[in-house]
Amino acid sequence: MNILLFIVVIVALIVVHEFGHLIVAKLSGMRVDEFGLGYPPRAAIIGKLRGTVFTLNWLPFGGFVKIFGEDGAPSDVPSESRDGRAFTQKNRFTQALVLIAGITMNLFFAYVLITGALIAGTPRVLSQNEIANARGVELAIAGVLPGTPAALAGLLPGDIILSAEDGHYAFSGTDPAAFTKFVSDGGGNTTIALSVRHADGEEVMLFARPTAGVVVSDLLRPALGIAVVTIGVVPLSFGTAIKEGASLTWGTIAITAAGLWHFFYGIFTFQADLSQVAGPVGIADAVGAASAQSFGNLLSLVAIISINLALINLIPVPALDGGRFLFVIIESIIRRPIKVSVARAVNSVGFAFLVLLMVAVTVHDIFNIVG
Repeated sequence: MNILLFIVVIVALIVVHEFGHLIVAKLSGMRVDEFGLGYPPRAAIIGKLRGTVFTLNWLPFGGFVKIFGEDGAPSDVPSESRDGRAFTQKNRFTQALVLIAGITMNLFFAYVLITGALIAGTPRVLSQNEIANARGVELAIAGVLPGTPAALAGLLPGDIILSAEDGHYAFSGTDPAAFTKFVSDGGGNTTIALSVRHADGEEVMLFARPTAGVVVSDLLRPALGIAVVTIGVVPLSFGTAIKEGASLTWGTIAITAAGLWHFFYGIFTFQADLSQVAGPVGIADAVGAASAQSFGNLLSLVAIISINLALINLIPVPALDGGRFLFVIIESIIRRPIKVSVARAVNSVGFAFLVLLMVAVTVHDIFNIVG
């Protein structure tokens, strides 16, 4: 099920990306021969609109748009077809707009998804004033101090505390202050049994005995070594979601860009940490987990993937939109087209680099699962 959902997500994101290229190419007067769902071989023709054939293809892993003259030099366009509608017959500014249109569409799509997630509601930390109007209110572990009773018992950040009992009293609320009092009231003389739900949905019973000296500001108070918060879902109104969605989208773009910069800098300095990166296997697992939690969580995760796809495509690596955009800039400077043979050779090297990187990350994903 996770694999099927992952394929649907990836196809949607790639189709949105290619649709951006299609729209701007059409608006700029370019001839678009085909817009395909999936990759060839062709399964069926869905229809035809204004000279563009819409097709359904057998390999369901994305989509493509075929713009006339995109992969050649102006001289490669047949004389009978030189009506000014080929990609290479347009000025370089127009070519650049077509190339970045896919990236722009992915970023806009992320904004739509994040706004939708805010309207649907996603779990977040609640203030006391929000609890009454929230749904799915739970007590969550926000942090675990290393070496403490909580860490030794196996409690993790993100765990949900369903209930707790120490042999005398039971706790089942969602108030962090009440839970802290419950833990300290035992005086560290009894072991607490905690019913916990992990982030993957598994419910377990863990045991920990509070000890003094854990909390620096109150060394005499017995504690487990965790920070707990109340979380829940509070859907936003349409107007508020639109405003907050823009802010969250911009913030996510900035954080993602910084992360990608450090990652690729690490690759070229041989310091990259693959443990921080997920390939197809890891993303499929994450998509499945998000869908199991809530629809809002799924929208948020797909938005993050869409932003990553957009920014990765912006990187000036051959075979990506960013690399082709760089070619357009170079051609504008030297005032002549780059030789097709050179462009294809460079693109092949760039594509090989991306494939090797994807294989490395995927192998790392698999090792994480079997390990």
